Amino acid sequence: MPSFDTVSEVDMQEVRNAVDQAARELVTRFDFRGIDAGFELEGEAIKLHAQEEFQLDQMLDILKDKLIKRGVDVRALDPGKVEASGKQKRQSFALKQGIDRDAAKLIVGLIKDAKLKVQTQIQGDQVRVTGKKRDDLQEAIALMRKSEAIKIPLDFTNFRD
Repeated sequence: MPSFDTVSEVDMQEVRNAVDQAARELVTRFDFRGIDAGFELEGEAIKLHAQEEFQLDQMLDILKDKLIKRGVDVRALDPGKVEASGKQKRQSFALKQGIDRDAAKLIVGLIKDAKLKVQTQIQGDQVRVTGKKRDDLQEAIALMRKSEAIKIPLDFTNFRD
């Protein structure tokens, strides 16, 4: 029986490349000359620091642009609060990995409401979808991709015929 797994994973090498490119662009930007601002990748989080909050917003735009060019979905960024310490403002963005229980239940409910001829199973931080026909599985993938309710990036792996 054909099946596939729905997962939410971020390629950390691509994230590292995007952060490096964003840092290089920051150095060349005229509006950031002489300003202590930068990006850091620490484990599963990206940290931004600058002197003002509006500069953090500009840096976030640069970062998102680089992530999109590297093929990383920006919905994987989970913004933290802006913290002020002295003359520095800092913001951390955690990278969402895996499908949590609520999102998995939302995916299962979405597929069941569409009355597709597939079965779904929650398996840890992924959702397995099984059906008799490949076309039914492709409909399920299309349904999940166009859904506005799912707020995390989804990948479809382990497709078996």
